[in-house]
Amino acid sequence: MTLHPDLKFPTAHELDTLSPEVLAARMNALSGTLGARLGIEFTAVSRDRVAARMPVDGNRQPAGRLHGGANLALAEELASVGSWMNLDPARQVAVGVDLSGTHVRGVTDGWVTGEGTLAYRGRTVLVWSIEICDERGRVTSMARCTCNVIATGA
Repeated sequence: MTLHPDLKFPTAHELDTLSPEVLAARMNALSGTLGARLGIEFTAVSRDRVAARMPVDGNRQPAGRLHGGANLALAEELASVGSWMNLDPARQVAVGVDLSGTHVRGVTDGWVTGEGTLAYRGRTVLVWSIEICDERGRVTSMARCTCNVIATGA
């Protein structure tokens, strides 16, 4: 399994010393990912909390509202990045294996902000709770994502 060529995982020391905003900037530097295509911009990254925003423009369904699939892609992106921050990148990678979401409010313009918090950390499983809000701070979607930890064979 190969990792994204631009991805430079933070060391354990960097995770403990760099700010969540600096770690977010590293993730924003990735190109060629679904998150980049959706316009996802990370604002904070740590071992137990990940936050990002995503534009509604370019991510709408035919009826003009933010596509539910885009919301779920944002949720899985948050959970995956947060999970990676809990791993040894030389030996492990995290992959989403279960994702469920409930969309409670439509959004037609502006940006949504997602925040994922680590709900459970096991040796081979991490579970994230994600809340997505509109620019007024109203919840638009809630999701849960489970990531499995896979050995890379290194």
